[in-house]
Amino acid sequence: MTSMMKAAVKVKAAPKSTEVKSVAVSSICGTDVHIYDWDAWAQNRIKVPLVQGHEFSGHIERLGAEVTNLRKGEYVSAEGHIADGTCYMCRTGNAHVCKSVSIVGIDRDGAFAEYLKVPASNVIVNDPDLPPEFATMQDPLGNAVYTTTNANVPGKTVAIFGLGPIGLMAVALCRAMGARRVIAVGHRNQYRMNLAKTVGAHSVLRSGPRLVEEIMDLTSGEGVDEALEFSGSEEALKEALSVVRPAGGIHILGFYTKPVTFDLSEMVTKGVSMHGIHGRLMYKTWYQMGGLLRSGNVNLRPLLTHKFPLDRYDEAMAVMRSGDCGKVAFPMEA
Repeated sequence: MTSMMKAAVKVKAAPKSTEVKSVAVSSICGTDVHIYDWDAWAQNRIKVPLVQGHEFSGHIERLGAEVTNLRKGEYVSAEGHIADGTCYMCRTGNAHVCKSVSIVGIDRDGAFAEYLKVPASNVIVNDPDLPPEFATMQDPLGNAVYTTTNANVPGKTVAIFGLGPIGLMAVALCRAMGARRVIAVGHRNQYRMNLAKTVGAHSVLRSGPRLVEEIMDLTSGEGVDEALEFSGSEEALKEALSVVRPAGGIHILGFYTKPVTFDLSEMVTKGVSMHGIHGRLMYKTWYQMGGLLRSGNVNLRPLLTHKFPLDRYDEAMAVMRSGDCGKVAFPMEA
C-alpha cells in the first residue's frame, strides 16, 4: 500500500470544498450530493474533514490479524451500515435500524479514495462474473431490492413514484421479478422517465392533476396492488394513497425533509398497509440481491450513464445535480 493515496475529501463546512489528494471504484449517491452542497441535513450530521462515498467495489489489500474468513485479493463490496451488534435491534434481527449505527462515508471515511477500511463482518464477496461497475451499485440496489421484496411484487400491478437511480432500479427489479404491470411515475425529469421505459416500465406517467385518473384507467378502476414511494414528495405520497387498491400496500424509501400531511382516514378505511424502508436487511437483502444479479434478468446496464476519474469530481457532481443521469461512477480506468 502506498504512503499517499488519491481521495475526495470534504475539508470545510461549506458548499463544495472538496480536495483531490492523489482513485476508487465507487459511485455517487444522493447523500453525497447533500454533503457536497452542504445543505441543512449535512450541516447537522457531517463532521469534517470527511472522505465521502459508500458505494464501491474493489479487492482486499490487507486483512486484520484476526480475520480468517476472507483472503487478500478477494473481489468484494461491503454493507455500509456498521451496526454495534449488541443492542436490542441487532439481537432481534433488525440491525438495519441499529440506533448506534456508523455509516461509511457519513460517520467515518468512505470510498472516494484508493483505500478504505471496513469491519470484516460487513464485507460481501462478489460473484467473480459481476462487472465492477455493477458491484459498485449494490448499496443503492439493495435499497430497491428491500423495497420490492417487501412489496412481494411477482404477479402484481405496481406503481413506482420517484425515478431517481433507486426508483429506476426498482423499475428494473419489478420487471425482472415478474410484476404484472409496472407503472413508473416521474415529475419533471424527462431523461429519467425515458430511462424508466428503457429498463422495463410498461407505462411511464408524469405526476400531475390527471395522474390518479390515468392510473385508475390503466388498472380498470381497481388501483395498483402496491405503491413504492422513492421521491420523498408529499404530493407523491398522497397520489400513492389515492391509487393503491383496498388492502394494498405503500412502501416508502423516500426521505422527507419536513413533516407531511395525508388523509390517514383514507388509509384506514381502505385497509392499506404502510411500510417504512431503511437501508437493507442485514444481510438477507444482500443474498437476495446476489441471486437476482446472477439470474441475468435485471437490466442495470442503461442506468450507469456517466464515468469520471476522481480528479474530475466537481464535474461529476454537476452532472449528478443536474438530474440528467442515472448512476455516476468513478472507475479506476476512467
